[in-house]
Amino acid sequence: MHRLTKDQARRIALRAQLLDAPRPTELLTVVQRLTLLQIDPTSAIAPSADLVAWSRLGCAYEPDELKQALEQDRTLFELGALVRPMSDLGLYLAGAAEWPSYEKQRVWLRDNDRFRRDVLELLGSSGPLSSRDIPDTCVAPWASTGWTNNRNVTQMLEFLMMRGEVAIAGRLGRERLWDLAERVYPADVAVPSVEEAERRQNERRLTSLGIARQKTRAMPVEPVDVGDAGEPAIVEGVKGEWRVDPAALGDGFEGRTALLSPFDRLIHDRVRAEELFDFEYTLEMYKPAAKRRWGYYALPILHDDRLVGKVDAAADRKASVLRVNAIHEDVKLTRTMRKAVQAEVDDLASWLGVSAIGSG
Repeated sequence: MHRLTKDQARRIALRAQLLDAPRPTELLTVVQRLTLLQIDPTSAIAPSADLVAWSRLGCAYEPDELKQALEQDRTLFELGALVRPMSDLGLYLAGAAEWPSYEKQRVWLRDNDRFRRDVLELLGSSGPLSSRDIPDTCVAPWASTGWTNNRNVTQMLEFLMMRGEVAIAGRLGRERLWDLAERVYPADVAVPSVEEAERRQNERRLTSLGIARQKTRAMPVEPVDVGDAGEPAIVEGVKGEWRVDPAALGDGFEGRTALLSPFDRLIHDRVRAEELFDFEYTLEMYKPAAKRRWGYYALPILHDDRLVGKVDAAADRKASVLRVNAIHEDVKLTRTMRKAVQAEVDDLASWLGVSAIGSG
């Protein structure tokens, strides 16, 4: 049983997330360590995947690198709104042939087998294609109370992606381009058993987080627990047992200042962020403006080994400025901390190719 102070636990988490100094130098290294970049359509400042990469790599990172890695080099792949390293592909194809497990989805696929074959034949002869380029030949429309209702082509493509039959070959703007999986994925990918894949996913997730719970509540997009991976640990002043990556243990730590995406994995698990960093955060873009405490798309501020506040900012592309509406302090910022935060704001503006204006 490892017994850790909160300082030690935070530093383990930061080293694991490549948020210490010095910075990494390559995008592929970042994604292999983090295991994923989340794709989100919100771009109040920049797409989240790019913000996460920038917070690790700095201004050396160019968004075209991500597109090239996905569409040309094929060192990364997109699956379910997540970008992952191609070296992990087999872990996410495990059990694909038996997907889906829910009866409603199985029945819909069975009833629309001709539709499925139509989609695969068209992609085989004319792919890659966007969903709007694929005719809807379903005989049993997809029924849902949500936005997927009667979106039959998109639903079929999503299902076939999860089954490993089609893949996202690239994007045209925000629109996904689909193709046969065999033309996107490498032919020699090794696919383990479902049990082995789950074990290795847990190990990879713990490596990316450094310290995590063995089991916790379900989370959208990606789990935050790690099963039996790693070794048990207790964090001083925090209830319950944790799992820690033994390779992440150590006293060496050099911190830095960083602005984080609201979707950054360091703060994705809000409970963990409060337990380890005493940091409260809510993404407020879905709240009415009058009820927001920190702003529409506030960026968490990391300084050294603490999360110390939020920057309420937005990129105004027409005016070519990064508008900083406020800097919310969770702790009193010293002059040195303020200077470091301002340097990061200026760096962000430079990376965006705009000027930073305002603050408060």
